[in-house]
Amino acid sequence: MRSTGFEKPLYILPFDHRGSFQARMFGWNGALTPAQTAEIAGAKQVIYDGFKSAVRDGVPEQRAGILTDEQFGSAVLRDAAAHNYTTACCVEKSGQNEFDFECGEDFARHIESLRPTFSKVLVRYNAEGDVEVNARQTARLKRLSEYLHSTSGPRFMFELLVPAEERQLERLNGDKKAFDLQLRPQLMVRAIEELQQAGVEPDVWKVEGLDRREDCEKIVAAARRGGRDRVGCIILGRGEDDAKVHQWLTTAAAVPGFIGFAVGRTSFWDPLVAWRAKQITREQAVTAIEQRYRGFVDTFEDEIRRD
Repeated sequence: MRSTGFEKPLYILPFDHRGSFQARMFGWNGALTPAQTAEIAGAKQVIYDGFKSAVRDGVPEQRAGILTDEQFGSAVLRDAAAHNYTTACCVEKSGQNEFDFECGEDFARHIESLRPTFSKVLVRYNAEGDVEVNARQTARLKRLSEYLHSTSGPRFMFELLVPAEERQLERLNGDKKAFDLQLRPQLMVRAIEELQQAGVEPDVWKVEGLDRREDCEKIVAAARRGGRDRVGCIILGRGEDDAKVHQWLTTAAAVPGFIGFAVGRTSFWDPLVAWRAKQITREQAVTAIEQRYRGFVDTFEDEIRRD
């Protein structure tokens, strides 16, 4: 069994979006034709080119990484591995409220065929949510955790989302910002502890942005409790605007245990939309993605140096 944890700085550009990307970016629903699949893969290549340009222009290669999917990003994953970039590949079924494996019982073979640095799951888990759903998810996640820790293959990255339950919002008069500030942080801690107790052991927790340093400290304490001293945490962007993401990164970077970020849509969405509308060239889209990604790297590293 391999020891759990990952402590190196980790600056991820994620573009593992599938169902939402297909529907919102392209307006396509249902089964795709080969030509449509290739077009989506081509858009993801634009994002990847922005990442590579950022590395060429100074983002530390040993700290940079990508997260994408097998459906549209397998060529990107293989190219990134050939260049020794850090890679992560999602294994969850897209667009589901309950976690399940994208490839069902065949998940291990798909992981082994791509051999990313990380296998990543996106899980919606509210400790006050549906008990049976949480139990089913946890059982599947424990299987994945045990498999990953028993092999010399990928490490385990866990993207934790805590959606508000209706009754939780009712207690806050429907105020979602109040939920983010007052309830979500403690629910994140509870989720981490419950999943650990059930045998789910990520090397990296990928969590929603936190506004207060003390909440970041509580997340790290939960992630590293019980001898899990090497486990890392990273902040996700949640599609927020630049200012909010920079605020979250500044807050997290000041806390030991937060090793980086994974900011996707805020990095690439607007440039891709403009490129597809022929408002900018492909080269301009690549440059815009590079600049946004590099800006997040600079924010995180500047705060580390200040701290």
